[in-house]
Amino acid sequence: MTIEYDLSRIALQEETLRFDAFDLSTAWVLGKLLHDLASERNLGVAIDITLHSMPVFYIALPGSTPDNSNWIRRKRNMVLRYFRSSYASTLRLEQQGKTIEHNGLSSADYAASGGSFPIFVNGTGCIGAVTVSGLPQREDHNLVVEALALTLGHELHNLSLS
Repeated sequence: MTIEYDLSRIALQEETLRFDAFDLSTAWVLGKLLHDLASERNLGVAIDITLHSMPVFYIALPGSTPDNSNWIRRKRNMVLRYFRSSYASTLRLEQQGKTIEHNGLSSADYAASGGSFPIFVNGTGCIGAVTVSGLPQREDHNLVVEALALTLGHELHNLSLS
């Protein structure tokens, strides 16, 4: 698929995958679903949900590494900086032939890599991020989108990246 195609699909995902309300119970439901999906598929990932600057869900599954928590932090920083999925920001940079350093950001604190998605609440905006690390970036992104779609009751085939 082309970068333009993926960016258009991600824009649809970001517009569609929004909550009417999101609290600690919602974070648990979403995090547990991500855990269950990853466990059933034997995926060695770490999963994080952060609201504002407060971590509310974190788990590292067998096969994940200590590096995953740092990747999560850096990908989440991209979301909280731009209020877009880290994959969309990464693709946009690639499309422009730029790096995060071109935007004055440090790769020590920001990662141009997919897998983090903004938690949007209707009428409020971005209140946090849900992040997966451990797979290739597109797969990290797809796993998060799948869990969000299931949590919100949306048909995945209408939203997924092919």
